[in-house]
Amino acid sequence: MQRERNANLAIFGCNTYGYMLSQSAAACLARLADHGFQEFELIVHPGHLWPAELSPEERGAIRNLLDQRRLQLTTINLPNIDINIASTTPEMRAYSLDLLSATVRLAGEIGARGVVMSPGKASPLLPAAREVLEGYFFAALDRLGPIAEASGTAVWIENVPFAFEPTVSGLMYLLGRYGNHAVRVVYDIANAYFIGEDFAAGLKTCQARLALVHLSDTGRQVYRHDRIGAGTLPFIEVPTALAAVGYRARPMLEIISRDPDRDIMASAEWLAAQGFRLSNERPSHNEVDRIS
Repeated sequence: MQRERNANLAIFGCNTYGYMLSQSAAACLARLADHGFQEFELIVHPGHLWPAELSPEERGAIRNLLDQRRLQLTTINLPNIDINIASTTPEMRAYSLDLLSATVRLAGEIGARGVVMSPGKASPLLPAAREVLEGYFFAALDRLGPIAEASGTAVWIENVPFAFEPTVSGLMYLLGRYGNHAVRVVYDIANAYFIGEDFAAGLKTCQARLALVHLSDTGRQVYRHDRIGAGTLPFIEVPTALAAVGYRARPMLEIISRDPDRDIMASAEWLAAQGFRLSNERPSHNEVDRIS
């Protein structure tokens, strides 16, 4: 039974959002690896993984843990609730970019392939002109891109419902205008479903830049990242949609819960029962970059 559970967990990566208030990233990695997870997205949050709190020795210890346990750190993710690179307030943009710059450097030091961020948010009541918001987004990429390249990591943009551009088609248009193909896309299927986007079509739209897929459940009335099966997202259709775009990397479970052990494990088991499988020929990181 335990061997079967570990096999189910190995199909997916695990985001640590549900643990960010209760334990450090290093402790969380070790604990989840003991359960059977092999690939991770770490949330950037004080007390869990926070650039200003981590000494060079602590950063090295995380890198050593990953190497010793043969774990993959795919991404680190700074939640965009408290920051905004598209704010009309220059001080907020400056703070957000300083924090993201430190996060990108941290990603390079601990071996994450990418840093997940959003295009920024607009006021829902009186938004700035579209061209202004796009200019702020491009200015952020101008600053973060060279830092990422020098640090050996990359900037990855996620489709987020509360961003000034929530659709993947709009996001791909913006990135096409910006032009730097090193900027990849993290496609969150729950985010797409919540705004009424056809996720199978959305995956095809972002296929050329697709680096990672996030999985969680939600309805369309209240925005959630629940355990799989708790919402209304038709997960039976997801394996076919992923196969259609040649996606062979592990999907990342981004389950946000007060009981993350229970809900993450239950999600992996539910998805495995619906036909999710671990490919025997998973591409290397470099191959993912070429084919996605």
